[in-house]
Amino acid sequence: MITLNDIFRRYGPAYRAQYSDRLLPSHRAAMAAIEACRTEALGGHVYTCPSCATTRYSYHSCKNRQCPTCQQDAAQAWLARQQDLLLPAPYFLITFTLPPALRDLARTHQRQLYQLLFRASAAALQQLAHDPRFLGGQIGLLGVLQTWTRDLRFHPHVHYLVPALALAPDRTLRRPRNPAFLVPSKPLAILFRAKLGAALRQTDLYAQVAPETWQQDWVVDCRAVGSGAAALKYLAPYIFRVALSNNRIIGIQNDRVTFRYRDGKTKQIRTCTLPALTFIGRFLQHVLPKGFVKVRYYGLFSRRQRQVLTMLRQQMGVATSGIAVQSATPPRDSAPAPPVAGICPVCGQPMQAVVLRPVRSRGPPAIPREVPLARSVMGTAFAPHVHRSACAAGAPACSIGPKEEVAVPESAVFRP
Repeated sequence: MITLNDIFRRYGPAYRAQYSDRLLPSHRAAMAAIEACRTEALGGHVYTCPSCATTRYSYHSCKNRQCPTCQQDAAQAWLARQQDLLLPAPYFLITFTLPPALRDLARTHQRQLYQLLFRASAAALQQLAHDPRFLGGQIGLLGVLQTWTRDLRFHPHVHYLVPALALAPDRTLRRPRNPAFLVPSKPLAILFRAKLGAALRQTDLYAQVAPETWQQDWVVDCRAVGSGAAALKYLAPYIFRVALSNNRIIGIQNDRVTFRYRDGKTKQIRTCTLPALTFIGRFLQHVLPKGFVKVRYYGLFSRRQRQVLTMLRQQMGVATSGIAVQSATPPRDSAPAPPVAGICPVCGQPMQAVVLRPVRSRGPPAIPREVPLARSVMGTAFAPHVHRSACAAGAPACSIGPKEEVAVPESAVFRP
């Protein structure tokens, strides 16, 4: 099976050589982390069975949020932390999409445009929800930024998960008259356009936007997604899914990568084939700026309102047990869980662990003279590089790549 890590290891050096002068530090760091993921470059452990001489290597993960190999159980853990957001009300998924005229600007000024996208969309939704014709009070919002389409094109948008419940100024709870309707989409899109335009006027970027952009119809989608528990499970993959999962990659042939995707209009499975360097560039355009928070909470879900939310839950008789996390489905792009390290998969005897120190080379581990060759689970004969280290199993992986993200001129940003 070809993985994203394999593609980056094979074609990453050529990509860096071709676009080195236009490669953002965040892109370079993501490439380095993905290429080193679960290799000896990050260190790990070698497990040896004293009974049958079977060995198994367990290398550390890169823990990079863009790496599809490192998302196992991430949705499970996130769902467990969202227990306090559950309310006995229908939930809605509201999506704000940045219009095509602003996407080039967002690509070259990611941090600034993504911030404004969050602020304008959250403010527009809260303002319309305060209207007495709809909810007439403060609502809770959980927002997630996503920047890609199924075929990896640049398409910035924000998903909001919102319960059909509001806290009125008189501290009473209000619900919409129609449980299948929250707020009207067209007025919400107009309000969103106005707020984002007003925010851009306060920056130097407004002059770069075509005037007709503010006269066009913008897209906002609002749809019901069921109960709170079901809605959070629905949203979890949006949070931990990267632009492309490993199971969608079909293969590499003649330096061209082929992957599958589902067409949004026809719902049919299609394939896309791109030159390897174009594929890497299309993937990297979805790497977020260093430290950028892609999940945000507003209104009743904000940190400042958690005490109020807890009181509301108690008044409504919501149990404190939260989501049945064990029933949630982890993201499909996560790698299968490795076998238990302490037991030999061949004879069932306890295995002995030796720490492998992180190295920069991807070559096979060195073979100390005092350590005999051992038969591995896969049938390959090689021996571990024995080295005592402070590194422990499950410890965070070593940091790879630049530590600071520097300002890059607009003309220097690579556009795949």
